[in-house]
Amino acid sequence: MTKLSEIATRAGVSVSVVSRVLNRDPTVRAREETRQRVLQVAKDLNYSANYAGRALRLARSKALALIAPNVSSPLFADLLAGATKAAEEADYTVLIGLAATITAGSDTLRRLVGEGRVDGFVLQRSDDLSDHALESLVANDARVVLVTSRTPRRRGSVVLDDVAGAKLATEHLISLGHKRIALIGGVPHSDIARRREQGYALALHEAGLRRREGLVRRLGYSPDEAAAAMESLVAGEPRPTGVVVANVNGAVGALTALRRLGLDVPGEVSIVAYHDEWVAEHTWPPLTTVKMPYYEVGFQAVRSLIDQLGGKPAQDIVVREPAPQLILRSSTGPA
Repeated sequence: MTKLSEIATRAGVSVSVVSRVLNRDPTVRAREETRQRVLQVAKDLNYSANYAGRALRLARSKALALIAPNVSSPLFADLLAGATKAAEEADYTVLIGLAATITAGSDTLRRLVGEGRVDGFVLQRSDDLSDHALESLVANDARVVLVTSRTPRRRGSVVLDDVAGAKLATEHLISLGHKRIALIGGVPHSDIARRREQGYALALHEAGLRRREGLVRRLGYSPDEAAAAMESLVAGEPRPTGVVVANVNGAVGALTALRRLGLDVPGEVSIVAYHDEWVAEHTWPPLTTVKMPYYEVGFQAVRSLIDQLGGKPAQDIVVREPAPQLILRSSTGPA
């Protein structure tokens, strides 16, 4: 194994300079020419950093875990891309975990930190994981940043501007002349679902439209749950002419239910979905959606977590830039 002293001798600098250059120490006082020479010598000698030794010296693994309920969705891909970019800038590695394999009472997360495998977590929890269950999974002193949701405990979070996103979706239907606008949302205890419902209600209020409790369904975001919600809505009176579905996967189920019932979209019922991913372009008709900045959420979450590891207090961040964007397709039309 190549030693730092060998690189120092060949590059004509001290071992200290070599160490700080290779560790990307921003305070190192070395000319760019010297820094590049050290890097080239290290490359020529096939130098490989001893990360295990560094972790022992710094009490850091330089690894973070990104844990989500669904790691196969395009939305997760955006989240991961942002998280990975922020981690690379700080010389960290991102590991991926599936939240479904971590149940209440499990000690998996506590062991990962306790054994020094990761320094902290970026965690996207499922709607069915309560605040109490979340705290049972995480050690009291673990550094955690939640994405898309929050917890009463000061853990740190990065969330979407759910109010603005749902408001934009509802305003689109209002602009098309719809007055009986329904909402298919998440479960009542979810803080995400509450914010999206708030945006829906705010748009109706600002337009002078009455919010009807009978036009709101809070069953969940899965295709089957949203399909059941849609069937319930169109069976009631008054039947909605427009529906905001607060998750794109749920919108697929809602659209399927309308086709099964023989109702024309958008001729009889218009649908606009919260979130945008490739599946929205390939339904029939293609779904009008509101695109939300998942990449930026991942990026900000890792930055916030690294700040915590550096001793800064946990923060609750709302990502407002870029703003929610309406993606017009064929599932919405005039009332």
